[in-house]
Amino acid sequence: MTLTFQLPDELAAFLPVGEAEIAAVMTAGLRTWKSVKLNQVERLAEVTGFLANLPEPLEVLALRPGKALAERTEELLAKKRSADLNAREQAEWDEIAELEHVMRVAKARAAMILKARGQSA
Repeated sequence: MTLTFQLPDELAAFLPVGEAEIAAVMTAGLRTWKSVKLNQVERLAEVTGFLANLPEPLEVLALRPGKALAERTEELLAKKRSADLNAREQAEWDEIAELEHVMRVAKARAAMILKARGQSA
């Protein structure tokens, strides 16, 4: 396959000269990208699987991240605090933050439903 694309100069300076080496760099990058996307799907699968069962509001309020996600979040948070996240980790952090936001919204709605029913959390 032949590809033509634009790269920023600061990245183009790091490209190897030979075609085989460029192909190896592209392959390694695509494998990393694929791995990141698979991890994103795994994180989402836990939440979407839970929500697919149409939980009661109290169940939504009780939902907590699984052990692996909680541990990874702590690792990334420690790196973020020390300004030590690389680009891949920053993207992972952003995805986790987005998932956290969705869960906060779901929990807020669950709390409103309970309040409307005259129940407390």
